[in-house]
Amino acid sequence: MARNRKNQSATVRFGPALKALLICLLIGGSGVGYVWQQNQLFDLGRQKAECEKRLNTLRAQNGQLARHLAELQSPRSLEARARELNLGLTMAQPTQIVRLTDAPVTPSIKPALTPDPAERQYARRQTFASPAR
Repeated sequence: MARNRKNQSATVRFGPALKALLICLLIGGSGVGYVWQQNQLFDLGRQKAECEKRLNTLRAQNGQLARHLAELQSPRSLEARARELNLGLTMAQPTQIVRLTDAPVTPSIKPALTPDPAERQYARRQTFASPAR
């Protein structure tokens, strides 16, 4: 005898619809996740490019500042600045320069380290251990 659809339980009627809904949610969620991940990769690539550009700018600026510092530290520049400020400074004469030399460093001989008594006893036991059976 054929069964009447009204007598079927609710799970039998809504089971296939629920499965289809879950499959659609899984596929849709995967698609949204993929698009989000690609967007994150694009943003990170853009940030990396900006950071590399800033790094190159800072390296160029650092080189420029290093050249400027070397120029300011040159004897010619220092002498001109001393004249400009009327400090009365002049270059040192060779007879006014005293050069000190350090004595050569001789390597010191360190005493041999004595092992810990427990380590010594363990080593002794290993040395005088009976042969294997």
